[in-house]
Amino acid sequence: MLIIDKLLLSPIYATVWAARQIQNTIQQEREAEPAQITAELSELYMRLEAGQISEGEFAANETELLDRLDQLQAQEAGPAKARKTRPVESNRRKRIPNPRNTSENESTPIALPR
Repeated sequence: MLIIDKLLLSPIYATVWAARQIQNTIQQEREAEPAQITAELSELYMRLEAGQISEGEFAANETELLDRLDQLQAQEAGPAKARKTRPVESNRRKRIPNPRNTSENESTPIALPR
């Protein structure tokens, strides 16, 4: 029975495996892109110093590369910033109902740890 289950589910396993491989490849490319842009900037500076490109070409290419690098850094900072934010806690003491009181309006203040 176990062999039959594996045979029947093999297309699903293959699809999941392929999706994970694609995800890993995309993640590796995203992680390598800032280093690639930095290498292109270094090459651009070397070409300018060697006189292979003009100041205008250098400025245009540098602006494009720096814009791409800024976009990547903003994309990386966005999700990380969202994860680090916490809801603002008030300084007021929270009130919980006291089970000994018969009245629902009465409650005992307690200080909660932060």
